[in-house]
Formats: sequence, C-alpha cells, structure tokens
Amino acid sequence: MRQTRKDRWRRVFLLAHSLMTGLAVFSGMSDGSFVHPQIALAQSEFSLELPLGLDREHLLIPQDNPLTHEKVTLGKFLFFDTRLSANETIACASCHKPALAFTDGQPVSTGIHRQQGGRSAPAAINRAFSTVQFWDGRAATLEEQALGPFVNPVEHGFATHDQLVAKVQSIAGYRPLFQRAFGSPLITKDRIGQAIASFQRTLLSGNSPYDQFTQGGREDALSARAKKGMQLFFGKGRCFLCHTGPNFTDERFHNLGVGWDGDHIDLGRYTVTKAPKDIGAFKTPTLREIARTAPYMHDGRFATLEQVVEFYNQGGIQNPFLDPLIQPLNLSQSEQADLVEFLWSLNGEGWEVEPPTQFPQ
Repeated sequence: MRQTRKDRWRRVFLLAHSLMTGLAVFSGMSDGSFVHPQIALAQSEFSLELPLGLDREHLLIPQDNPLTHEKVTLGKFLFFDTRLSANETIACASCHKPALAFTDGQPVSTGIHRQQGGRSAPAAINRAFSTVQFWDGRAATLEEQALGPFVNPVEHGFATHDQLVAKVQSIAGYRPLFQRAFGSPLITKDRIGQAIASFQRTLLSGNSPYDQFTQGGREDALSARAKKGMQLFFGKGRCFLCHTGPNFTDERFHNLGVGWDGDHIDLGRYTVTKAPKDIGAFKTPTLREIARTAPYMHDGRFATLEQVVEFYNQGGIQNPFLDPLIQPLNLSQSEQADLVEFLWSLNGEGWEVEPPTQFPQ
C-alpha cells in the first residue's frame, strides 16, 4: 500500500511537471520570450507535397536531417531574421526574396554595409532536388550551403560561426524552438544549418503549364508558340543536354564563356577542384521559375530571356575551356521567340511563402 501511494504521488508529480513544461513552452517561458504556437505540438514528420511535375525519386533528404515540422518552423524564422548578421541588417531572405521566386533581382548580391559580391544570387527553390550548392559547387550539402553566407564578410559578416551561434543564443525565444526541433535547447552551428536547410527544402516549384500539358492532360495549357518552343528545347535548340530531368538541370558544371569577354575571369568550379577542365565552369541552374528570376548567368549580365537565348544561339563566348556542348544553334528570330515563350511556361507554384510577421524575442 505504501508503495502504491508512492507511485501515485510520483505520477501526479510527473503530470504536473509535464503540464508546466508544456505551458512554459507555449507561452514563451516566464521571461515573455516569443514562441510560435506550432512548437507546442509533438515533433512530427514533415511530408513534402510535391506539385505536378516533380518526382519523389529525385528528392535528396539526408538521413541525418529528416524533415520535421519543428525544424521547418525554426528554419523559417532563422531564414528571415535580419538579426543574424554582424550589423543586424541582412537575412538569408535579403538575397532570396519570396516575391522574386527566392532571388533578389540584382546582377550581384548586396550584403552588410551595402557591399556587393561577385556573383548573382541563385534561386533557392527546388533545393530538395539538388546536390552540391553554389555556382561553383563548393558546398557539398544544403546544410553546408545554409551556413556559408554567415561567415562571408560581404554577406552576413560574422568572423566565425561561433559569433553566429552566440547571436542566436542571445535571443531567449530561440531556445524552446531548438528544444522542440532537436530534443534539447542546445544551439549549435550544425543545428542552425540543419534547420535552415529543412525550411529551404519546402520551397518547391511545379504544376507549371508545361507540367499540365505533359502530365496533366491539358492540351490548352501551352500556347501554339510555346509548343513550338518545347520542340526546339528538346531538339534543335539542344537545351535539354544540360537542362534535363524534372528540375531542368543536370547538376553539373559547364564553361559557357561568360566572363571571358572582360578584364576579370571568374574561374568558377576550378577554385574548388583545381582541375583544368573546370576552369570557368559554373553549375547549371534549374529552369523552374526562370522567367521570374532575372537577371541571368552567374554575373547577372543578361536582363532578359531573349538575351540569354541569343547568347546560346551564337554559341557562347569562345575560350580555351568552352564546353563542347556549347555550339551555334542557327535559330531564326522566330524560333528564338518560340523558345522564350516555352521558358515562360516553366513558371509554376509551390514556392509562395509568407514571411514571419514576428520573431522570437
């Protein structure tokens, strides 16, 4: 009997402790720190709903960072929080704006103190289908990519990742978010990268007119010109040789000659591999949302798709390392216009996100 009473009091204590913990997490603890109500829920798997045209077979979600609602929620806050920069003015979303299909609309990106980098901001959509990251592929994973800009002196401007961690630790409201996402309130560089990468993997683009025409059975989804452009894309235009698969990219690196007509040559992939074949080579970007993500090329030199198609039509810019796939296409003006019409048909949906209106305090 004495043992039973002891067990009863133990259960009462555990129940009270559980209730108090849940209340504290939901309300942001006694210090009034903000906590999104979603984190009061039990940790749960986040199942990506793929729009038409995307393929689960090509999803790349690492086993050591499975998608959960809690990590996605945390990652979204971190992605949009300008406090995570040396002068609290730059967030990931400063260069990857939702309204611009997660690019910034600038030839090259602008970071702290209005410094400008040397390359255009790639679109952050459909990263769940991508392997190595950045124009030169220097990040092996999306988690690694998420952390890189924080210690770039032109971007977020932290000297080390320790400074980033210290900044997040100084915001009390983030601790319960990390608790829910990772099972403990410990804030580390790796956990920050995992959370941001998890959020980025939810930014998808599909169900475009092209997808509706090819997979949705809608004959009227494409205009007559877009249909001609599609035939050129997969035929005479040779675009499919690099822009292939559901995400319209081979995930490889090619020298197009971009930059070889100026005073400065960006060595691209070569800076990572030191292989001569990679001199001036850059990663093939996805063509999903391409009409929304101008300007184009790694240096943002082309303002319109018409200029891009004309550049490919002339065979790029000659240089000793030009990719052999880049050849003059001999497309007429009408054919070039048809091809541009097709590229517009690759605009879809699934990436639209409302930024947070309030952040952990």
